[in-house]
Parts: sequence; C-alpha cells; structure tokens
Amino acid sequence: MIILGYALALLIGLSLGLLGGGGSILTVPVLHYVLDYGVKEAIPMSLVVVGITSGVGAALHARNRGVNWRAVFSFGPPAIVGAVFGAELGLRVEASVQLLVFAVVLLAAAISMLRPRAEPADSADDDPVAPRSRLPFVTMIGALVGLLTGFVGVGGGFLYVPALVQLGGLNVRQAVGTSLVLILSSCVAAVLRYHGPLTLDWNATALFTAIALVGVATGTRLVRQVSQPALRKGFAVLLFVMGAAVLVRELSTRGTS
Repeated sequence: MIILGYALALLIGLSLGLLGGGGSILTVPVLHYVLDYGVKEAIPMSLVVVGITSGVGAALHARNRGVNWRAVFSFGPPAIVGAVFGAELGLRVEASVQLLVFAVVLLAAAISMLRPRAEPADSADDDPVAPRSRLPFVTMIGALVGLLTGFVGVGGGFLYVPALVQLGGLNVRQAVGTSLVLILSSCVAAVLRYHGPLTLDWNATALFTAIALVGVATGTRLVRQVSQPALRKGFAVLLFVMGAAVLVRELSTRGTS
C-alpha cells in the first residue's frame, strides 16, 4: 500500500500539471485511506503538500505576469482568517465530520469541473478587481474557501477561479495564477495553527511532496499533447466516484456506531 500511495502522489502531480489545479484535492484520501494516516494527521499533511505545489505554480504564473496582486490583497486577508478558524474547528470536531464535509467538497469539485469556464473578453493586470458593491461577496468567498482549506485540507481552486472571474473580472489565466497565491497563503496559515497540537510525519510529507512535484513538472510538459476537455471530464468523474464512496462509507460507519 505504501508503494501505491506514493505512486498516487505522482498521479496527483500529473493531474496538477495537466489541468493547472484540482489534483491536490485527492491528497487527503490518499494519505488517509491508502497510506493509513489518521484524518487529523492527513489534513495538515495535505495542507503542506497543497501549499508547496501551489507555491511552485504561483511562482511560475507570477513570472509570466499571471497573478493579479490586487485580487490577492482583496481575497487574501479573509481567506487567511477563514483558514485559521477552519483549522481551529478541525482540531475540535470528530474526524468523521471532517470526512463527511470533505466528501461533499469532492462532489462539488466534480460538478465544478464539468461546468464550462466563462471568461471575460478583456482583462488587464492593472484593472480594478471589483466594484465596491461586490466587496462583501469577495470577503465572504475568501473567508468560506479559507475555512474549507483549514477544515478539510483542500486548496479550493475550484471555488476561487470562478469567483475571481465573476467577481474580480479576471481572465481564466490570471484567475488560476491568483488562486494559487491565495491557496498558498491559506495553507500556510492553517498549517501554523495545526502545528503544535499535532505531530506530523514530516519525512513522509516531504517525500510525498517531492514525488508530486515530479508529476507536476511532467504533466506541464505533456499538457499540449492531451485533450483538456476530455481530461477534465474524466477527472471530474473520478472525483465524483471518490466523493460518493467516502460519503457512503462515513454515513454507513456512523449508522452502525
């Protein structure tokens, strides 16, 4: 099972490189169900993996002017606060509750990947991010995604990207790069809260991350050779099946306990 777990780390990295996001949502179930870490350990370990891989992606996007820093400073603060509260909540509730919420997030991510992306016709890096009337929605989305990040160990790019497009007026390329910066900041905040109350397996986390990064580099090189729509649909089906399996498993476990 250990070999399978690290082989899946490579698959997670490949999906990140090929799709530009989404693959890291599989980190928690791989760490928990395949590598046999407890939920309370798997979630912060996932945050480290997601944070580092997002950081690498964010650096590449920033180098190509693919990050809108105004959007980062609009969505970022509430996302960081939400991540800290999410981690605090995660330390206090039962692991089964986190897994149930995680299953719902998997299903939502699958649905999001199946929907076509809407992109504004024109958007520039120095454009205003959003009218003042939309700032409450920006704050709410940032805080909600940050809360999910801290609570169940997912990056939330499937929520950030459409929010940045619809509320921030960014094009998809900028939205992806900007979401990676937001995910990195949320993961750092949540890990800092988890660190101390929990003892993590840092060697396994480092190895998992390194293998995932190899997959990211490989997937990035192969991205032009695969059909993006077909890949997204296939990955969405995988997320849907996994989300349904986790949901059924946890509901049946609670029903028999």
